[in-house]
Amino acid sequence: MDNLAQEAIQAALKCEWEEALEINKRIIKNNPKDLDALNRLAKAFIETGDVVKARKTAQKVLGVDPTNNIAINSLEKWKKLTKKDSSKSNKKHGLEFFIEEPGKTKIVDLIHLGSEKNIGEVDTGDEVKIALGKHRVSVLSEAGSYLGRLPDDISSRIIKLSKAGNVYRAFAKSICPREVKIFIREVERSQRVKDIPSFSTEKINYISFTPPELVHKKEDYVIQIADEE
Repeated sequence: MDNLAQEAIQAALKCEWEEALEINKRIIKNNPKDLDALNRLAKAFIETGDVVKARKTAQKVLGVDPTNNIAINSLEKWKKLTKKDSSKSNKKHGLEFFIEEPGKTKIVDLIHLGSEKNIGEVDTGDEVKIALGKHRVSVLSEAGSYLGRLPDDISSRIIKLSKAGNVYRAFAKSICPREVKIFIREVERSQRVKDIPSFSTEKINYISFTPPELVHKKEDYVIQIADEE
């Protein structure tokens, strides 16, 4: 991915939609058939209240790729959208929300992805839901469509810390039919686990035959104790 595309994604994550418009327009000027940039441009038009241009841009995507799920789902979502409705959808989360902080934030690749139709419902920067299960954490769109799961190690940690009282929010960082990355932030830490970071800042290399009990860190036992209180 080139620098301009990265800048466009970052602008969307920060909800800086006017900047996103300009960057994606520059990309498309050099490559009018850049479908990712066209989809991002359509999203930026929606967020700035220009429903007509958003629809026309999504139609351009379908002119190049009639099966593009992002454009198809976008047009379906925007079918009855008015300018007034569009302006309401512009959610400002604040730049500070997306600043990475060791122990408090993490960018995660989802596994066991949902259908392309479900993934096509979500745009970069959209908030997604974290659905806690007994042993797994699923990620859903705001409409409740399944997008994928967190890896097992992160799921286990989020479940334990959430039960202890922590609160998390998540947003789509990048969306492709075969790759979905989300940005998770700890927004509230319980006093019960006040000294335990939500996400490890260390990389642990697990040997395939090593029993799990030999590689657990001390804080994992603290979390377990907190669960049992």
